[in-house]
Amino acid sequence: MSRSTLDAAPSRQVTGTGRKRRRRTPFQVVAQVLGELLITAGVVLLLFVGWELWWTNIESNVKQEQALGEFFSDAPPVLASPAPAEVPASPGSDGAAPAAEDFGEPAVLAQGDLAGTFGVVYIPRFGENYSRPVTSGVGSDVLDNLGLGHYPDTGAPGQVGNFALAGHRQTHGQVLDQIHTLVPGDRIYVQTREGYYTYVFRNTEIVLPDRGDVIAPVPTQPSAEPVDRILTLTSCNPRFGAQERIIAYSVLESWRPADAGPPAEIADRVARAAGQG
Repeated sequence: MSRSTLDAAPSRQVTGTGRKRRRRTPFQVVAQVLGELLITAGVVLLLFVGWELWWTNIESNVKQEQALGEFFSDAPPVLASPAPAEVPASPGSDGAAPAAEDFGEPAVLAQGDLAGTFGVVYIPRFGENYSRPVTSGVGSDVLDNLGLGHYPDTGAPGQVGNFALAGHRQTHGQVLDQIHTLVPGDRIYVQTREGYYTYVFRNTEIVLPDRGDVIAPVPTQPSAEPVDRILTLTSCNPRFGAQERIIAYSVLESWRPADAGPPAEIADRVARAAGQG
């Protein structure tokens, strides 16, 4: 046979008939199934984390904006704060800033008025756009949707005793995500239809979840008679867990009635929250 004939002949393919496919052992089958289940579980977990840390914040922020709108629709109109008058230094003055204007005893909402969304909290330490509604209750219907929740049977803003609030850190609006950044002297402002209450942050402490005494009229001393006007903020600790609670305490410094306008430091924030700026 010539070489050309050999080149023209179809080539013979080697088939796999001589090889037998190895059957998988029961262990290999189980390992494959477990591997696939683990991959699926990992994907589901990632989706859940994304929902918790991203989507719940979006949903909650929308609902909080709606709650703020409802509050300001019922609250007195936001008035501009008058410019503080300059007080000439007296002989021997040390140049200290004049004391805040005294409006007397703070007006206090009755317990029956602490219903629905009854206030707004502004914390400059948390950013220039931080304004969160305050709503009665600390159930998931409030904390997961409407920002800060007011512990039932605790005090009202400006009242002698303990005005106690709760909020999430990393989910559902992250209303207290930066609670650990507060430093002594930071101011926290609370607005109600009666006016504006300025609290000065004092300290934080970490406690176990069963420490209900932190929201007593005198925090951690349930049997004591209150004399101070305290604001208590509570949230989960650490930031991505719930094994503990972080508690932030502040004390009332001053108050302004609604017709006097907001404190100068938050005037722009109040206007923005009310949709006027």
